[in-house]
Amino acid sequence: MRHDTILYISDQATSSNSVLAALEATGLDVVSVNRPTQAIALLFVMHSAAAVVLDQRKGEDTSSDLIRNLRSICPELSIVLLCRDQIAPLPSGVDACVSTGQPLEILTYAVRHLLTAKRTVVERSHCGSAA
Repeated sequence: MRHDTILYISDQATSSNSVLAALEATGLDVVSVNRPTQAIALLFVMHSAAAVVLDQRKGEDTSSDLIRNLRSICPELSIVLLCRDQIAPLPSGVDACVSTGQPLEILTYAVRHLLTAKRTVVERSHCGSAA
């Protein structure tokens, strides 16, 4: 059985107790790290992360290599960016973007929605292969 874990990646300057509390309120396990290298190492050994919330509130775009590395380790991972402003179109490999101007409930809804949608796809593919 797979235990869903959210991996919250932020640096010391953007780390937010309110974001962390909102993610923990989903009922899923949450692991918070401050460096991309920590995130990659944890994902490599955990094998239980279902989603990543990447805090990009500083506005620096250092995420493309990180997203590519995370996807190479775990292709089915849901990735949500937390940004100052909405991004359109979404960067490659990103499933959703939530603006910090929106209520935190939007972030938790996005994570839950992505996890539910991915579970449904997996269940359908298992059902199709059993026939």
